[in-house]
Parts: sequence; structure tokens; C-alpha cells
Amino acid sequence: MTACDGCLRRTALLGLLAPWVERARKPNRRRLPEVLALSDDELIEALCSTKRAEVDRPLARFDPAHARASAEAAGIEVVCRHAPRYPRLLAHAADAPAALHLIGDGALLERAARDGAVAIVGSRRASSYGIEMAGSLARDLAACDVPVVSGMAYGVDSAAHSGALAAGGPTIAVMPGGADLAYPPGKRCLHEQLKTCGLAVSEMPTGMRPFRWSFPARNRIMAALARMTIVVEGTEGSGSLITASFAQDLGRDVGAVPGQATSPLAAGPNRLLSEGAAVVRSASDVLDALFGPGKRPVPAAGIGAAAPHPALAARLEPRLRRLLQSVETGIGSVEGLAEGTDVADALAGLSELEFLGFVGRGPGGDYVRRV
Repeated sequence: MTACDGCLRRTALLGLLAPWVERARKPNRRRLPEVLALSDDELIEALCSTKRAEVDRPLARFDPAHARASAEAAGIEVVCRHAPRYPRLLAHAADAPAALHLIGDGALLERAARDGAVAIVGSRRASSYGIEMAGSLARDLAACDVPVVSGMAYGVDSAAHSGALAAGGPTIAVMPGGADLAYPPGKRCLHEQLKTCGLAVSEMPTGMRPFRWSFPARNRIMAALARMTIVVEGTEGSGSLITASFAQDLGRDVGAVPGQATSPLAAGPNRLLSEGAAVVRSASDVLDALFGPGKRPVPAAGIGAAAPHPALAARLEPRLRRLLQSVETGIGSVEGLAEGTDVADALAGLSELEFLGFVGRGPGGDYVRRV
């Protein structure tokens, strides 16, 4: 535990002020980074000056020793901005979190800062194409030992983490609530995998549920931890474009995956491309942008999913477990597997299972259980 009392107090203050943050920034159209860059006293005055007592009283009772004990009990390490281990890419931002709560392999944070990481973001309601692109990009980048950063949300984010994990490579999830809480709850299995094979990071106190503003706050950390942010899919005004704008504000590279011109999910990446973002068709495009053309090729061994750990099948979320059970009974066609559900949802689930290494394509194109 390397967090000082002052940074732990700031984290507690952020938790106390959480209900006021969204209400305070909307009327004045203040950007969230401007709000989070305020000092403790400025923040209290700006958010709840007429009700200061509601914050001052519990803040006066704050016990840093209790905060450390709570984090330790949850398996969380807390690193504050005064510690050498705090990532330098994030430390330069004016609104850098006072402390980061880590659960999993904390060394990945240092690797991301030292070697460079890539953030992969996109729509929660991603298409099968978006799931496939996010997973394959992350898998091949992780196979090249490039840490993959995302937000563990449904769709593109979770596909990116799953792709990196399938390659046995490094991946970091920046959480909107406490690092110890799986969010969304449907991604508990992925959260467990990250705790054992990756890293979950948050600026929020242990056990805290997310607020609406927690998501753009999380996005700014994702952008700051990465040398390059890639938008796979997203509509105009989506959270993925907010992440890209944070990256641009920090002077970091932004890439986008080209999409069908008439698809709303392609509107965000296509606009970024029209504004000069790097074209991302494969991991090779990303590696060339980061390290120079041909300097770090994707190894052949990095292509394709690794065999999953046997215990992971029992921890799959229910919709994926049902799909896997259907494949195991001999139903292999997409139409058969999608019976009673949406075909796009079935394809997205099959893509996740494929990247996790549970299923593959047989000679006739049907899905089969991998040994």
C-alpha cells in the first residue's frame, strides 16, 4: 500500500461528492476534467457550497487507516500520485486521480507506462463485425506484448479484453466504480479473469457503485494510460468518441476502424478518419504507427485463440454458457444457435466464445467445441 493520507482523503471526498458531480457540471457546461482538476476546497465549494456540512462532517471523520484496511480486505492495492509506481503518462494530466485502486497484476500498470499501451473502445451494442475486429486487434497486440486497455463494458470493450486474454497477453480494465466490483454485473466472469490474469483499475473508493459521470471519468483514464486510442465502432456522440477526444487533448495518437458508410455504428470512426485519425485494419497498422513500419510484426503464434482454462467454462455468463451448451449438443449453425434470440446477439456471443477459445469453425463453417 503506497497511498498517502492526503490522496486517500481526496478519494473519499470524491465518493462523498459523487451525487453532486453530474448536477453541478451540466448547468455550466463545464467539462468533467475541469471539475476533477479542482482542489478539495474548490471542489466542495463548486459542487455543494450551500450544503457543505453534508460533506464536511463525514470528511472530518475520515480515517485513512480504515480506508487502507478496507482496500486490503478487498484485495486492492492503492497507489497515489506521489508514489514512483504511479504511471507517468497519467501523472502529467491536471485532472489526474489522486490515487489508483488496483486489483490483479499491478505490474501491468508500470508496463503500460514504460512500454506503451493501446486503448480499444467502441459501442456496447456492437455488431458481430465490431466484436470480431476488437477481439482480433486485442489478441494480436497482446501476442506482441502490447498491453490492451479498455473499460470492460458489453460489446467492443469486453471483446477487447477477451481477445487479449485468449492470447495470454496483458490487458487492463479501467472501472467506472470500485475496482472490486464487476460492472456491468453480467461481466463477473471477465472481471474474475482480469483479477487473476490481468488488472482492474479505478480512481473510485472500494465498493463504490458508478454514477453517470463515472463513465466519462473512466474514459479519460483509459486515454491517458494509452499511447494510442482505437475506436472500433460507435455512433456520433458516443462514449468512445469522448475517449478519443480525451486522447487528442493529451496529444496521443488516435486510430479508427473503417466501417460501412450507411451504418450508424460506423459514423463515429468514419468521422475520426475524415479528420485525420490513423486507419486501423489490423494490429499491424497499430504496431507500425507505434513503433515504425515493420519494426514489430505480429507473430504467427499470436494468431488464433489459446485453449481456455477448464475452470472458465463454469464462470461464463449465462448467455454464453447457454450458447456453449447448444454447440456441445451438436447445434452448429448460426440459425440454429440463434433460435429464440436475435441473430446479431448470437453472433456476438459466438465471437466472444471463439476468442476465449471455447469454440471454433468446423470444415462446413458450423461452430464446434474446441478440445
